Amino acid sequence: MSRTGIAVIGLGPAAQPHAQSLLDLADRVEVRWAVTRSQVRAEAAASRYPFPITTDLDRAIADPAVQAVLLLTPPGAHLELAERCLSAGKHVLVEKPLERSVERGRLLVAAGRAAGLRVGVVLQHRFRPGAMRLRALLTDGALGELAAGWVTVPWWRPQAYYDEPGRGTLARDGGGVLLTQAIHTIDLFRSLVGVSEVVSAMATTTKLHRMETEDYVTAQFRLGNGAPGMLAATTAFPSGRPERIEIFGTKGAAVLAGGSLQVDYLDGRQEMLDAGERTGSGANIMDFPNDAHCAVLADFLDAIVTGRDPAVPAEEALATQELIDAILARSGFAA
Repeated sequence: MSRTGIAVIGLGPAAQPHAQSLLDLADRVEVRWAVTRSQVRAEAAASRYPFPITTDLDRAIADPAVQAVLLLTPPGAHLELAERCLSAGKHVLVEKPLERSVERGRLLVAAGRAAGLRVGVVLQHRFRPGAMRLRALLTDGALGELAAGWVTVPWWRPQAYYDEPGRGTLARDGGGVLLTQAIHTIDLFRSLVGVSEVVSAMATTTKLHRMETEDYVTAQFRLGNGAPGMLAATTAFPSGRPERIEIFGTKGAAVLAGGSLQVDYLDGRQEMLDAGERTGSGANIMDFPNDAHCAVLADFLDAIVTGRDPAVPAEEALATQELIDAILARSGFAA
């Protein structure tokens, strides 16, 4: 199998699991360029990764051997960079969220469709083994009729995290805990059970943080079949705990904690899949394995080769971002 040429744009902390995944898939992918505007980051990356490093974005995008771009910049830069890459005939895999606003996200989706190229989004929680097993159980009706579902994201970020320029701002990140941290779990939950309506919501910034956007949100939903649902998400829970999705139906209940799944059936059977609890829920935002990132990248490479959409296309990420917008609108929160 010939290798796919890729350019990586953005070498901040988010690049770490992607870089390891690119190395793990070296038989399928060739990193032609890794791009950063910062000379300091370029030098640091050159000592850490075995990739050609450059600060020349135009050179990387113009390289005819680059078939796809992995876009790891802050979300406020996604639209313009993606448009440039798509115009140059490159497929684009974007780190979440799709963009800093729904409106800009819609423009990015339209650009990808107009170009006839693949646009995927890194929402790797869908690729965890526990999540995939839970999806299969729901598809097969193993839990029976959906009765209710909960999402909890009790994460922690110290103030030093938000003291970094742009962190937690509308201009760069587009939002707070929902769009930057809880988006993974919200996206997975929405894709599993659907959300038809945001019934009520509350969002605020707690006294634990000084930041422009929200760090605490609760919401009540109607799920896809009309059953009740609930969300609680924060980055103000000191030390942090793994995110959880809890779904119960007429035949049993499932708890997905981090990547681990436990299913208890009404007939007494139990099913467990232990995948560990390192999820980046605490102060060390990179404290998680790269397995799911590797699966996202492998799926995206398959999509390029076969001409199909990736498992998480831009439209799916946009639908999750629209739900997040609806929650904040319902709460009345104004950054």
